[in-house]
Amino acid sequence: MRMVDLIAKKRDGGELTTAEIQFFIDGYTKGEIPDYQVSALLMAIYFEDMTDQERADMTMAMVHSGETIDLSAIHGIKVDKHSTGGVGDTTTLVLAPLVAAVGVPVAKMSGRGLGHTGGTIDKLESIDGFHVEITKEAFIDLVNKEGLAVMGQSGNLTPADKKLYALRDVTATVNAIPLIASSIMSKKIAAGADAIVLDVKTGAGAFMKTEEDAAELAHAMVRIGNSVGRNTMAVISDMSQPLGFAIGNALEVQEAIDTLRGEGPEDLTELVLVLGSQMVVLAEQAETLAEARAKLLAVMENGAALEKFKSFLAHQGGDASVVDQPDKLPQARFQIELPAKKAGYVAEIVADELGIAAMLLGAGRATKEDEIDLAVGLMLHKKVGDPVEAGESLLTIYSNRENVEAVAEKLYQNIHISDHAEKPVLIHRVITE
Repeated sequence: MRMVDLIAKKRDGGELTTAEIQFFIDGYTKGEIPDYQVSALLMAIYFEDMTDQERADMTMAMVHSGETIDLSAIHGIKVDKHSTGGVGDTTTLVLAPLVAAVGVPVAKMSGRGLGHTGGTIDKLESIDGFHVEITKEAFIDLVNKEGLAVMGQSGNLTPADKKLYALRDVTATVNAIPLIASSIMSKKIAAGADAIVLDVKTGAGAFMKTEEDAAELAHAMVRIGNSVGRNTMAVISDMSQPLGFAIGNALEVQEAIDTLRGEGPEDLTELVLVLGSQMVVLAEQAETLAEARAKLLAVMENGAALEKFKSFLAHQGGDASVVDQPDKLPQARFQIELPAKKAGYVAEIVADELGIAAMLLGAGRATKEDEIDLAVGLMLHKKVGDPVEAGESLLTIYSNRENVEAVAEKLYQNIHISDHAEKPVLIHRVITE
């Protein structure tokens, strides 16, 4: 088998066999196939696409390029959730204890963030003492005993994906549906989930800007998951404006705690209930979405979800008292209001630009080496569709430096007020096949 023949076959619109895809992934992972040939194949895939079978084969070849996590020792159906990312996306912090409180085992592998704010692990590390450096044995034991644990992603999970992603980044082939879908699904499958719920974002703050592109990606990932024996579904949700009110690590932890109390933002609460209901049904802890939602609301209202969050923090070394004493979370030195320049209705909040503003404060990483300031960020007081008076605060800037003029100017450029506005639709559609 020769790589040049695979390139020519795909260039001419042919379908690669399972063996050919395995040859290409194995050879590239081992360093036996050079970057320039893989670049050529990636570009051919970009233009000629892949069939469902090719996408599934590529996903599984990447899964088997490194270690896989065996969660079979955990009792019950393990359901994982993946979000394609956005601004203020605090769903995992709420979802994990919420669904664990109704009997769904949550064995979550998470990474650190690169972008607007930290990843789930960075956010959890806002809590003093919390750590994810636990052995697989301890991880499995915690899930069996407590129903919930989070650990850092293994360094040798899907090494083929890491190499391919780095190459896609410099060859203008990142935005290819088969390559995005196989990349995401390879990591979810290697992490050992029995079933997968995908939260595919669309809008200004999302990777997929249009609903059509988001739907295409969601269908691709759902078909991959179902074809390789993982019960998979997707929800397409709005990211035209930030989710919830908080953007920033400690601020998002506080918002997650509020949401678990039943006092969170309307959009974050609704999205968590929609995703959580799907997880509960896939885990066979409820027969219908309505029954699942009722169970989730019950543990939110009776405090069981919040207690699950506390025990989760404590079992991983965290100071669980922050749940009742949020001033123990990292605090910014300055809180600066951003007053509206005119009256009207908030017509647009450009999500990705607000994320960049939070990153400029220190809430995220521009490069892997950057240190995150866990205390800083933004707290919105208005969302799209809300009325506002001149001089009323649109948001609070949490900063550890007093001069935030450049950040404030960026915020004004990306929060638009008009004479009328409508609230965006939060849940665009649900995809199960």
